Amino acid sequence: MTYSVAVSGASGYAGGEILRLLAAHPDVEIRTVTAHSNAGQPLIEHQPHLRSLAHLTLQATTPEILAGHDIVFLALPHGQSGQYTDALDDVPLVIDAGADHRLTSADAWDAFYGGDFHEPWAYGVPELPVGGAHQRAHLVGATRIAAPGCNASTIALSLAPGVAAGVIDPSDIVSVLAVGPSGAGKSLKANLLASEILGSANPYAVGGTHRHIPEIRQALAAAGGEDIRISFTPVLVPMSRGILATSTAPIVDGATDAEIRAAWEDAYREETFVQVLPAGHFPRTADVLGANTALMGLAIDRAANRVVVVTAVDNLVKGTAGAAIQSMNIALGLPEDRGLSVNGVAP
Repeated sequence: MTYSVAVSGASGYAGGEILRLLAAHPDVEIRTVTAHSNAGQPLIEHQPHLRSLAHLTLQATTPEILAGHDIVFLALPHGQSGQYTDALDDVPLVIDAGADHRLTSADAWDAFYGGDFHEPWAYGVPELPVGGAHQRAHLVGATRIAAPGCNASTIALSLAPGVAAGVIDPSDIVSVLAVGPSGAGKSLKANLLASEILGSANPYAVGGTHRHIPEIRQALAAAGGEDIRISFTPVLVPMSRGILATSTAPIVDGATDAEIRAAWEDAYREETFVQVLPAGHFPRTADVLGANTALMGLAIDRAANRVVVVTAVDNLVKGTAGAAIQSMNIALGLPEDRGLSVNGVAP
């Protein structure tokens, strides 16, 4: 069976990455692409790397145009997708790459986003440890999926195994992320200009203000964590895409080095797209460029009594579009890796 697909926000970075991956997916046909201010223009003018989709023209983003497809992907800024999802009841599968359907707490939404709160959907991080299993069990047959925030899923995948196994204390988590500016979207912003980014590292959302914090806490709570407190500091660095997340948490009294390492290796042993590197090895963002892979290195710092996890992902693939398509595959009963690759691009 071939599934018809519409992608909104198709002129942006997330929408473009969804289209790049879907273009190589054997079970889908991209029929419709939509945008707001760019409606009426050829897709190829905004995504010149998508040569196989040069025949498509951006249409207006309306419920009427998005309806009538088997699958709709929404790649819109937070607060915008909810107005469409409410009107797409007849679409069999809707996947939101924005934040509107990620959070289960209306209070957390109000505190970090504001505006109308929308019901939470199945969270699109299949490998996330949840209740002794993995989140993919909640994606099988799902009709509404919330793709994750790239920073949030990277931190959650980094620490959830230790939380689930009870070998780290989630009340004192510190995560510092080096992130590429493509995660901020394609809209023109002065702080994202090349002259501001090149040759510089720029922290932002410092002091507990980043909108992904409640999503991280929610994911770690689902893994079994209680009293979850996290100090999260993202830093923009001059690479177009990628996240290198360094996350640390205290070791629980009595946990041995073997038990700690086993927590991560056991959690991801059977996973294709989340891989724990051998002891003493740590990933680079270059190793996952263009891949739906999260590479993870683990260190046990006994002098500081903390576990250190360093994880590299491509924020536009495993962090967003790849996670969305991987979740789509699971929901539809397709092979989970259909249209996705573990291999990056080098140099």
